[in-house]
Amino acid sequence: MRIGILAIQGDVEEHEEILHRLMVETKRVKLPEDLKDVDGLIIPGGESTTFRKIMLRSGMFDALLQFDKPIMGTCAGIIVMAKALANEEEPYHTLGKLAIEVERNAYGRQRESFEAQVEYSFDGAAKVAFIRAPKITGILSDDVEIIARLGDEIVGVRDGKNVGLTFHPEITGDTTAHEYFLNIVKGE
Repeated sequence: MRIGILAIQGDVEEHEEILHRLMVETKRVKLPEDLKDVDGLIIPGGESTTFRKIMLRSGMFDALLQFDKPIMGTCAGIIVMAKALANEEEPYHTLGKLAIEVERNAYGRQRESFEAQVEYSFDGAAKVAFIRAPKITGILSDDVEIIARLGDEIVGVRDGKNVGLTFHPEITGDTTAHEYFLNIVKGE
């Protein structure tokens, strides 16, 4: 199995480290042709506007619209994958891979970043990082499964074979979310 990591910006190395600890081969994905030999893809945290601009310019946006293998988006990745964005005045291109609405930077600026324990629906709790994190403000389909919560807030979802997390599991080194995603890639 080989997992691609969108290597435009963001926590590429941190996701690689987690996957290598899990004995999974990785590939940095920068161009559409890099998607050909990966079994799944992670869109890491970073800056969602920068992701969108580079993806549109490079042809990666259209390639990801056609990509039919599992994708996991963390932080900025969930923004790029969401069907709708709250409080956006201009049209904003998203992949629409997750039937959710998210609000960018909903927890505040960089200085309001924090670590917290989230509860997974599939495997207990884990400490993760929320850095300029988005919030899930709406579930747009009954097919969306809630897989992580921070208190009463929804912070992780699964929509078919795709996963979206508003946080960074890779920052704290916890492997729970990655293991869950790898099971989806394996078809389990």
